[in-house]
Amino acid sequence: MTLHFQEYGSGHPLIILHGLFGSLDNWHTLSKTLGGSFRVFAVDQRNHGRSPHSDIFTYEALAEDLREFLDEHRLKSAHVLGHSLGGKTAMQFALTFSDRVDKLIVVDIAPRAYPPVHDEIFDAMLPLDLRRYSSRGQVDEAMTTKIPDVATRQFLMKNLGRDASGGFRWKVNLEAIKKNYDEVTRAIESDRTFTKPTLFVRGRRTGYVLDSDLPGIRKLFPCAEIADLDTGHWVHAEAPREFSRLVLEFLQKKYEEQGE
Repeated sequence: MTLHFQEYGSGHPLIILHGLFGSLDNWHTLSKTLGGSFRVFAVDQRNHGRSPHSDIFTYEALAEDLREFLDEHRLKSAHVLGHSLGGKTAMQFALTFSDRVDKLIVVDIAPRAYPPVHDEIFDAMLPLDLRRYSSRGQVDEAMTTKIPDVATRQFLMKNLGRDASGGFRWKVNLEAIKKNYDEVTRAIESDRTFTKPTLFVRGRRTGYVLDSDLPGIRKLFPCAEIADLDTGHWVHAEAPREFSRLVLEFLQKKYEEQGE
């Protein structure tokens, strides 16, 4: 599958993978910042943003998309950074194609299985007949009952686009994601390990990565370092300076240690 992407800067390649219901647009500011030190590829994963849709939505498929992306752009290897869903994709990719990953950064997600927590989002977005609405404000208002949190609605509204007739459409493939939701929440499992430098970044105000997750993380990623920031789940958006500093220090520190 040919993924949509945006490229920033120059240097060693760094691939950024967004989370569920997100897109590369959510990472534009940070991609520009990191583009000062790396050749950044911010990617829309399948069924998100401007990338193609598919009924197949598994971490194996998402990892294979990423392998094809590296081949297409003639990248022997790259650093890979993923948030939430993108973090699980990044873990799957690193465990499956370890020779294609130099350093791995996983943001606020562990390799364990998670309970379903997105029912209200599906309930808010799927039933909407977007042909009924003539403004973005009307669509936002229609979701208020199911999703009262303004920040969450603003995040989801970034998925609202125009179709060929000028009406509204969802860019994200809601039907395929809901159909494969058990795949989204399942654990990343492997009989392999990824032994290269790895950084897990946790948001202190979330329960996404608990202390009890650390043994499972280090079983698959024995070189994993853990860093905490005082944020919620959208770590990169809530603390962009601290997050970019962490990422740059981690990558540049390893460059020095490996003599690159």
